[in-house]
Amino acid sequence: MSTLDSTALDSTTSTSTVRPRRIVGRHQIGVKTAVIALVLVGLLPYLFMLVTSGKTNQQFAEGFWQLQFPFHFENYATAWNQIAPYLFNSIGIALASTVLILPLSSTAGFVLARFRFPGRRLIWSMILVLMMMPGIATLIPLFVMMRDLDLLNTYTVLVIQYVAQGVVLGVILIRNFAEGIPQALFDAARIDGAGGVRMYVSIMLPLSLPVSGTIGLLTVSTVWNDFFWPLLVLSQDRLRTVSVGLQFFQGQNATEVGPLMAGYLLASLPLVVLFTFLSKYFLAGVQGGMTGTN
Repeated sequence: MSTLDSTALDSTTSTSTVRPRRIVGRHQIGVKTAVIALVLVGLLPYLFMLVTSGKTNQQFAEGFWQLQFPFHFENYATAWNQIAPYLFNSIGIALASTVLILPLSSTAGFVLARFRFPGRRLIWSMILVLMMMPGIATLIPLFVMMRDLDLLNTYTVLVIQYVAQGVVLGVILIRNFAEGIPQALFDAARIDGAGGVRMYVSIMLPLSLPVSGTIGLLTVSTVWNDFFWPLLVLSQDRLRTVSVGLQFFQGQNATEVGPLMAGYLLASLPLVVLFTFLSKYFLAGVQGGMTGTN
């Protein structure tokens, strides 16, 4: 092949490889633009809440979206005094629920994934059915059962419901994760004389930390955002969670927009901070809990 022919071939090859790269680059620009637009739209309510939290009613009437000065930081002090007890209630209930959900779901998922016993498939099918059951379908029976047990207006009525709900999802995630762990690890441990408890403590627990963190984050998010169940079973103000407390705070401050928005902002900060610093572990746990991702 002559030098001229080889040069033409190289030129054709380079042109054919550059064009797809340009097309892919244009597609990436379009996707990035769409993602940025969606993020901005999603952040608009939070931005509105931040701007409004420092306004008086007069400033709010003069400019709906504009940032106006002076910025009234005293609105945050007013909001904190109102919602602080509700925040601590939610934190306590979230911690208690997470502490109970993690060991229950971890041990149950490990046993279902690594041991063969009669009824194993039936138990797994029942767990999947519970996962598909809409929460509203069990609301009235659950309320009647808690009322008959005399658990209304207690923290226990919330923790029991969150644990029962969270264990189902936790078992599914842990079981799928445990099935992805190579069997050779457990075989080697068994040869060394390890029993089921030793394999769970030495192999399963260290490897399942990301998915356990995911379950913990999902539990905290569920407790924090749940509104209807606490509103139904709690009538005493001192027991209310932050979502219900904000609703009553709104009723008390219907004409004070600034403290109201400051309260919403303070109530959302713990979840924002939690997901900001632990989002990497959250995504790793979700991917690790799905079948075929290990």
